[in-house]
Amino acid sequence: MRAAAIWAFSRAGQSCDTQTIKLMKIALFASNAVGREVARFLGAEGEPPACLILDSHDPGGLNAQIVEGSGIAGAGAIFSSDSLGEPRTLEALRGLGLDLAILAWWPYIIKGELISISRLGCLNFHPSYLPYNRGKHYNFWALVEGAPFGVTLNWVGDGVDCGDIAFQSRVETTWEDTGATLYHKAQQEIVRLFKESYPAIKGGNIPRVPQDLECGSFHFARELEEASRIALDKTYTARDLLNLLRARTFPPHPGAWFVDGGKKYEVRVEIKKIDDERQDG
Repeated sequence: MRAAAIWAFSRAGQSCDTQTIKLMKIALFASNAVGREVARFLGAEGEPPACLILDSHDPGGLNAQIVEGSGIAGAGAIFSSDSLGEPRTLEALRGLGLDLAILAWWPYIIKGELISISRLGCLNFHPSYLPYNRGKHYNFWALVEGAPFGVTLNWVGDGVDCGDIAFQSRVETTWEDTGATLYHKAQQEIVRLFKESYPAIKGGNIPRVPQDLECGSFHFARELEEASRIALDKTYTARDLLNLLRARTFPPHPGAWFVDGGKKYEVRVEIKKIDDERQDG
């Protein structure tokens, strides 16, 4: 294992104390391909997490790869999401003396005691450019509302996606983007952002920039279905209609929809940029 790093914690308005030398003890909440890549990165750095918390639903069947890639040793340091409400699990996590919790594409809301199981708090991976598109279905609303798109590492607070921003980056979109492409772009970019930010993270020099929630947006999961409806007698601009169609283009998920003659229909779209030679022809 590589030598322990010199690190210190810096909250907004507090100075750093760089006298402590220790290895950052991280609890990694890992799910999906993003969780796998973060686990692999920590393992390759020779700085495996102090413990792993895995999604009991195992989306994509990647839990075994997450464990293998992380380099973690000992089954006792691996927990399941469905045990997080058990007192013995919380006691075991508190007993590890954790410095930081990282939620890598974690699909569940962290509440109560879990927020404070680590000394510094919980750093969450959110696939939007906060404060825009807090909540659900970021990839849909980024296209429908034309909001800035990107990814953010933010601190977990008492509310949903409203904690202070640590690191973030913008991702450009084009007419060829769909709900599917933004989903995959977000996954790739948030892993890249984490790797880029890791020297600061393990050094404890993690910013806390409050969000301006008044200029952002928030959406509930229940909004998606009605927002995806095309009203056949409504007037749309071509831009708005195309944005709606491509926002719901993410097979095998449902597309945009309309009802005619008592029957429901789904619609998806493909947009491709024409190169210069084809334009001249």
